[in-house]
Amino acid sequence: MKRILIWLLLWCCPMSAVASQAIWLLDLKGAIGVASAEYVESGIAKAHAEQGQLIILRIDTPGGLDLAMRQIIQRILSSDIPLACFVAPQGARAASAGTYILYACHFAAMSPATTLGAATPVQLAGASPALSPAENDKPADSNISAMQRKVINDATAFIKGLAQLRGRNSDWAELAVRQGVSLPAEQALQQQVINFIANDVSDLLAQLDGRMIGQQQLALSDAPVITYQANWRHQFLSVLTNPNVAYILMLLGIYGLFFEFSNPGMAVPGITGALCLLLALYAFQVLPVNYAGLAIILLGLALLVAEAIAPSFGVLGIGGIIALVIGSVILFDSPYPEFQLALPVIAAVAVCSAGFTFFVVGMLLQNRRNPLVSGTTTLLGKRAQIEHFEQQHPMIHLEGEWWQVAAAQPLQVGDWVQVQAIDGLVLQVTKSKEPSHD
Repeated sequence: MKRILIWLLLWCCPMSAVASQAIWLLDLKGAIGVASAEYVESGIAKAHAEQGQLIILRIDTPGGLDLAMRQIIQRILSSDIPLACFVAPQGARAASAGTYILYACHFAAMSPATTLGAATPVQLAGASPALSPAENDKPADSNISAMQRKVINDATAFIKGLAQLRGRNSDWAELAVRQGVSLPAEQALQQQVINFIANDVSDLLAQLDGRMIGQQQLALSDAPVITYQANWRHQFLSVLTNPNVAYILMLLGIYGLFFEFSNPGMAVPGITGALCLLLALYAFQVLPVNYAGLAIILLGLALLVAEAIAPSFGVLGIGGIIALVIGSVILFDSPYPEFQLALPVIAAVAVCSAGFTFFVVGMLLQNRRNPLVSGTTTLLGKRAQIEHFEQQHPMIHLEGEWWQVAAAQPLQVGDWVQVQAIDGLVLQVTKSKEPSHD
């Protein structure tokens, strides 16, 4: 029995030690948004809960939203577990927001044939010339506004602070912000922007093994690597904050509420529309929305609804389609394709909206041309014969009903009359010839 207990202790203790010394691998791919921030935050929290000794943030991004980037960096800086940012695989990049995240990590590494840099704030990209360090001391001129200068200076101070914290090249970091420069992996290592060049995760771990971080020495040779996968919440947020999905949800919400208000009591269109609209509004608050584009879209939808309600023979409808397309094109203000609407989606929405609107208009016009088939107005112009008198009132049988008639001329049984007007339950008639039966 004693031998069994000793064996169990020897077997369990190393296992618990290994579990608490695991390496956690997080993959940050694509444009950085609210879903990316949620994923990184939860991954770091999970590594802390399991007492891991190192977190590797494998990154391949063109950049992303400033708010999400700062959320990720704040979590990295507050982490008790060291983080290694690894730009991989070969051909990957850590551009714009990715450069800031790389500078925030304790260790920085890149695979061969990868790049980083181009860290000028995206809202200024293409809008104004970048500043050189010498130009920073000049007063604002016609080439750049005071607000743009403030944004660049804030971003410069932010990345230089990260560089000083991690002991990396702060001069190049400033150039990456002010001039939008980029570096390949080899030059980044030479200029002390990164710590290592590694072919893969195994190579990176071999170079990190035994290094000191504060009072802790990394022991990575036998540590297991746990890949942290995105859960359903992260996947849902990733889908929800996709600009194309948010755009379609907004349109479904507006159309659903329109149908509900047009036909009160249907419930399903109203509930569905309200839910879709609320989800779209949530997505819009974390996306770079151009509110001028949103206003133009709403104008276009209003014109389409007006065309359906009060047909103008296409004038309102065509104007609505044009406004819808223009507003959709400028709805999201971002240089990244991941935060822009796909042109096929815009075209499909425009075609469907136009088809539906003009289908409704066509049905309304056709109904106007068709003769009435119900109601008392259908009796106008009809002919019938006086059948009998009730209390001295002549009566005719028309459309399956008995009607009392009145006329300026005297009437008698057998006379043919034609309905001219309707006065309550009395038909105003005039004498008429017997209809031919040719």
